[in-house]
Amino acid sequence: MNIDTSVAVVTGGNRGFGRHLVTQLIERGAKVYAAARKPESVDVPGAVPLRLDITDPDSVAAAARIANDATLLINNAGVSTHANLLDGDLGDIRLEMETHYFGTLDVTRAFVPVIERNGGGAILNVLSILSWVHVPDYGAYSAAKAAAWAMTDAARTQLAPKGIHVAGLHVAYMDTDMASYVPPDQKSDPAVIAKAALDGLASGAPEIVADELTRTVRASLSGPITP
Repeated sequence: MNIDTSVAVVTGGNRGFGRHLVTQLIERGAKVYAAARKPESVDVPGAVPLRLDITDPDSVAAAARIANDATLLINNAGVSTHANLLDGDLGDIRLEMETHYFGTLDVTRAFVPVIERNGGGAILNVLSILSWVHVPDYGAYSAAKAAAWAMTDAARTQLAPKGIHVAGLHVAYMDTDMASYVPPDQKSDPAVIAKAALDGLASGAPEIVADELTRTVRASLSGPITP
């Protein structure tokens, strides 16, 4: 993927990790649509604000019509309700799945024809260490991210013949508002992770494992299940 000549759409591009992705893409020469439910909140110089609520099909369709020159889609928008699966609020659990799985899938389905018409390109899905580690306090988030991981792998195989590369980014805590409650020494610099993500995407990596904790967990997946 040639980042410097790409036209990127970054969901959740107005804040947190998404803002770092938008900034670095622009620095590398890309045209960038920073997508957000409130496009007026986009403040990165050079970014093109794009109204997009990934849980609203009409909003998704409208965004795909506007950003009709896209060659790169980064599915970054997310939510964390901290709902557990057995007695957490079902509305929160559904929100996690509607955002990380169905919303991401809807955006992907809308932009695949756009990217294909523009000669191919790439899709990067921002996943999580919790795609692989499933703990009760993050039951809803883990289930949704695990589903998104499966979707990423299936889409990679299906879209390769269309000239669209699909990659997944797995990472633990980053120093953003979503992880404000996590001790600083347990969080990665989101700017460093953004660079790793874009470097991996540029090299054609199918899976980008961005920090040491996540690499350790990835290596242990073949081990026995522990209670």
